[in-house]
Amino acid sequence: MSGGGATGGGAGGLPVAPRDDLALVEGYHSPQVDVEVRLNTNEAPLPPPAGFVEALADEVKRIAFNRYPDRSARDLRAALAELHGVKAEQIFAANGSNEVIQCLLLAFGGPGRSAAVFEPTYLLHTHIAKITGTQVHTGRRADDLSLDLAEFDRVNSAHRPAVTFICSPNNPTGRSESREVIEAVVGRAAGLVVVDEAYGQFARWSALPLVSDDGRVVVVRTFSKTWSMAANRLGYVVAPAGVVSVLEEVALPYHLDSVKQAAGRVALRFRAEMEARIAGVVEERGRIAARLSELDVQTWPSDANFILFRPLHQGPKEVWSGLVERSVLVRDCSGWPGLEGCLRVTVGTPEENGRFLSALTEVLA
Repeated sequence: MSGGGATGGGAGGLPVAPRDDLALVEGYHSPQVDVEVRLNTNEAPLPPPAGFVEALADEVKRIAFNRYPDRSARDLRAALAELHGVKAEQIFAANGSNEVIQCLLLAFGGPGRSAAVFEPTYLLHTHIAKITGTQVHTGRRADDLSLDLAEFDRVNSAHRPAVTFICSPNNPTGRSESREVIEAVVGRAAGLVVVDEAYGQFARWSALPLVSDDGRVVVVRTFSKTWSMAANRLGYVVAPAGVVSVLEEVALPYHLDSVKQAAGRVALRFRAEMEARIAGVVEERGRIAARLSELDVQTWPSDANFILFRPLHQGPKEVWSGLVERSVLVRDCSGWPGLEGCLRVTVGTPEENGRFLSALTEVLA
């Protein structure tokens, strides 16, 4: 008699068939197209300052590569705590913000528990919840793509989710929620409120002041955007110390390597340079938005480093292809929930943004 689980040949000749709920929403993965102007994945438009590379190289020289990394990432957590004015015990770092989200769901979600999301929003919240065995309850955003408190109340009252995700600024729509809305959600939520601030530095306010050891707010951040470190895959959460302690229990041992920890510490020495770059991106975002308002597209307000837009009289795939023909790549979001006909452009350098606006003007004409 065979053991438990599937028997016989699985998909593609595998001895056991994989789960059938692992696939991401079709079209989520951005095509890797060889173009001159890449504005499709919300990366920082410039590499880190030259001084960062030199300082990191000096740090790497001192790493004992035959030894495991500091399992608690104490120095990195201390540096992040100083940055945000919190305790090191309120910081948990991981391999990108997605691993932070995975650990949150492993710890507070799972079988028999649920998470709430409000679409359109970051698709990985739903995807990671599902692969951790967490049931997902979905609400819809308002017509202006802001969070609808009445819809939040409906989902929260009906399902009492253990985790509620609020992406602010919201990806891919760009808008951040007001402090009043976030505080209303926190006051009514059944469980943890995870405010995903992957683009928080571009917005006018942050939910970080709402984090306290006796509260339910956790704020997720990443080094990928403002710190120009997408290649490094480093993220973290600011949360109640009790939440952080549980996250450490579900993380794999030594999950954060020594080079990554060093890179995070070194990056924080360049705060002034990063803040100047943020200001530059915000200025360019305004320039792009102003020009888009003159073209045959619908746009939404953005507090992030990207802008969502919908061509009014041409199909999104036609516009996307026309831009690629002009060596400009943007993100096709038209197949995502609630984003029919939409494209998203990342704010790049002034030169890249100029190329995009010129190309889009030609395509729409």
